[in-house]
Amino acid sequence: MRSKPFLAAVFVAILALPAIAQNPADTTPARIRGTVDKLDGQTLLVKSRDGQSLSIALAPNFTVLGVVAKNVSDIKPGDYVASTSVKGPDGKLKAIEVHIFPENMRGVAEGQFAWDLVPDSIMTNATVAQVAGAPEGQVIKVTYKGGGEAEVTIPPGIPIVGYVPADAGLLKPGAAVFMVAQKKKDDGSLSAARVTAEKDGVKPPM
Repeated sequence: MRSKPFLAAVFVAILALPAIAQNPADTTPARIRGTVDKLDGQTLLVKSRDGQSLSIALAPNFTVLGVVAKNVSDIKPGDYVASTSVKGPDGKLKAIEVHIFPENMRGVAEGQFAWDLVPDSIMTNATVAQVAGAPEGQVIKVTYKGGGEAEVTIPPGIPIVGYVPADAGLLKPGAAVFMVAQKKKDDGSLSAARVTAEKDGVKPPM
């Protein structure tokens, strides 16, 4: 099994906002969501959610994370979580997915920033201060570094997940995957060192 520091590094790469200064000058980060067509050696063929057929060169020591289902009842005060939300007509954040981090992932990509799961979505990585019931679902109050805080409503039925170390056996045709790849500016080729993959029917909601 991978070590906890190793897994923490994986999550940093997946959820942290890509900074141009941290990437080679001739590449840009690209978030890829889709399903596996085929794993051919170190090349992963993916049908993206917008219908494109993509070829991603995987690093020789690429890693895989599997997704596991969680419930809203698993969210407790003190937990470190990530939620993707959109603002409702009332201006309040309504989650469309929630990720519960294990304790050794506390502080990963902490803060609130724009995300691209759906238009105008926001990612909030923060510590749960309070969990309360409401007519529209559970409401979590969270805090993050710099004095930031937010209140997020979790409607019934949205995906709530955690993660486990896995291997290339999950990269079967039809399996849903998410990854942050590097795209070369000169030829558009894609490469990645990590893949988050569907496990036992639970898909990456990112």
